[in-house]
Amino acid sequence: MKEKKDGSPPKGPQLNIELSEEVAEGTYSNLVMLAHSSEEFILDFIRVMPGVPKARVKSRVIVTPQHAKRLLRALADNIERFERSHGEIEEAHSQGPAIHFGMPGGEA
Repeated sequence: MKEKKDGSPPKGPQLNIELSEEVAEGTYSNLVMLAHSSEEFILDFIRVMPGVPKARVKSRVIVTPQHAKRLLRALADNIERFERSHGEIEEAHSQGPAIHFGMPGGEA
């Protein structure tokens, strides 16, 4: 939710968001594969286990291009705030082998 210049939340309809117990537990992922079409971005969250040659997509999230851009900005903002509080996040020197889907896309 975007705040007004005086720091107060905007007036208007409120969105009541429910979080089930199952979803609140979260799903661990250490690899994200991205793909896109002209209409959507697909984010596949995967858990890779050391020494196991097979990995399974644990969750797939499909968003509009506009929402993907908002997600990018929100993630960048949160990383910046995290690093101000906890120090710079060091990136791994080795990301392992490149994994590609059969469709055009990016990686993360």
